[in-house]
Amino acid sequence: MTQKTHRPAHQARAQATRQSLLEASIEVFSTHGLHGGSVSRIAELAQSHDRMIYYYFGNKEGLFIAALEEIYRRYNEAEAAVTLDTSNPIKALTAAVEFFVRYFRDHPEFVTVLNSENLYRGKHISQSLLASQFSKPAIGLVDQALSLGKQQGVFRAETQSRDVYLMISAMGYFYQSNQYTLSAFLGEALNAPKCYEHWESFVIDAVLRTVTQSKKH
Repeated sequence: MTQKTHRPAHQARAQATRQSLLEASIEVFSTHGLHGGSVSRIAELAQSHDRMIYYYFGNKEGLFIAALEEIYRRYNEAEAAVTLDTSNPIKALTAAVEFFVRYFRDHPEFVTVLNSENLYRGKHISQSLLASQFSKPAIGLVDQALSLGKQQGVFRAETQSRDVYLMISAMGYFYQSNQYTLSAFLGEALNAPKCYEHWESFVIDAVLRTVTQSKKH
């Protein structure tokens, strides 16, 4: 084997090791948080060694920052795959709401890792060089739908994309992050399919009522 052919193989193995550690860290941090997610537990799950975490990420906090970046990258990648109906702003905004609400539901690791980071008041994500790039695509999806509606006189001109995105995120995120305590408090299983469907419809209706022009009498 020549040196040239050996190098790509070595790089591929190194990338695979790094990625397996990253995948394992997301699983461990989503279950145990940053404090409880030990380096040894992550290495064991990745079928690797503690020293490889320090080699690729510096320390556990460096790995946690990488995990935050990765879950946001996946979030943005999924958002980029959403295609809106540009001929119908109501359908476009409905599709955007459905995406965000369902993403929180279908990716609990996204919610739980962010919960852990919020306990640290955003200390780690603020150290990320990519942090400023994360919100643009997500708000852009809402902005696209709102712009269509404003152009057609369907949505209120003063409505801001940032506010609507926060509204959707608040309702979708809160439902997922607090579903167990709320289920006990309210006496119903909020993770049941019918409850999810009802909540999704409620969020869509709430958002559309907020942004839609009032009918003139």
